[in-house]
Amino acid sequence: MLDLKLIREDPEGVRRALERRRAGGAIDEVLRLDARRRELLPELEGLRAEQKRAGEAIAEAKRAGDEAPEAIEEMRGVADRVKQMQAEVAQVEERLESAMSALPNLPAESAPEEEEVLREVGEAGRTGRDHLELLGEMVDMDSGARLSGSRFAFLRGPLVMLELAMVRWTFEVLTERGFEPAITPVLVREEALFGTGFLPDTEQQIYELANDELYLSGTSEVALASLHAGEILDPGVLPRRYAGFSSCFRREAGAAGKDTRGIFRVHQFDKVEMFSFVEPDESEGELERLLAIQEELLQALGIPYRVVNIAAWDLGASAAKKYDLEAWMPGQERYREVTSTSNTTDFQARRLGVRYRPAEGASPRFA
Repeated sequence: MLDLKLIREDPEGVRRALERRRAGGAIDEVLRLDARRRELLPELEGLRAEQKRAGEAIAEAKRAGDEAPEAIEEMRGVADRVKQMQAEVAQVEERLESAMSALPNLPAESAPEEEEVLREVGEAGRTGRDHLELLGEMVDMDSGARLSGSRFAFLRGPLVMLELAMVRWTFEVLTERGFEPAITPVLVREEALFGTGFLPDTEQQIYELANDELYLSGTSEVALASLHAGEILDPGVLPRRYAGFSSCFRREAGAAGKDTRGIFRVHQFDKVEMFSFVEPDESEGELERLLAIQEELLQALGIPYRVVNIAAWDLGASAAKKYDLEAWMPGQERYREVTSTSNTTDFQARRLGVRYRPAEGASPRFA
């Protein structure tokens, strides 16, 4: 969620930033509805004051023995106008909230107009067999398809032990760097997905359990970001860093015919997620810290990769800046994204209500 005060004070600056995301026109409805709300509120307060004065005058008249029928009738008319205006204000505020919710985060100045490859690490270019040829029956796509449909798989035998070992090793690295490990729920409520910017689901990626009003999460980011929803964190608590492990579920709508071989793009997979709560002026440095850890892990595994600074127009709704790490895949003879890291500034914190006090007695701020 963007700061409405910022939009009021610098509408053209916000518009220019959103134009970099190809969403410049989205601010127009916000400005129109905000202006209308600010027109209506003084009128409503004036009517309420008039209603109060009329009530006091009627009470005074009755104490003097006057039933004041004309004044009572007039006050009823004012009361009706108050109800009508309250309804209009509520409608405008609801539409304003909806328009604000549709705005993505403002891109950072360092988010490029088109994606930039910042560096390549390791010796790419080697060709070879892909993962299905290498792993054989340890990736059982046929059984997965019979059980659950396409893009599901059984991982079997030594491959299971390898995944568990990789997860444990990753957690050991992250706990040494101050991350608290967590295994997160995979079923989340609508407000958690909205708060993290995954709703509205414009890309149709989310599985919904409509009867239970729950959703299958596509990343433990949703749970970790929501861990302190509605809280005011005490001074000195930040930074707070978490490493979450969970199964992740994605519909991959629109991906038919792409990356269908093997387990590169599937509906269910396991992932370790890093998530940090920091003070606003620390967020850029934290993004670089997370990127460095991801690079360290790939380097330790000896996997050639490159770092890509994602274009402003291609950022997810909540991100102000995003790096992709693309690993070289000999079987495909190209780089493919295997991990990413984003700075969401205070966008998710505003939606989720995550605040902190910078000092004892200080006013809360969004993390």
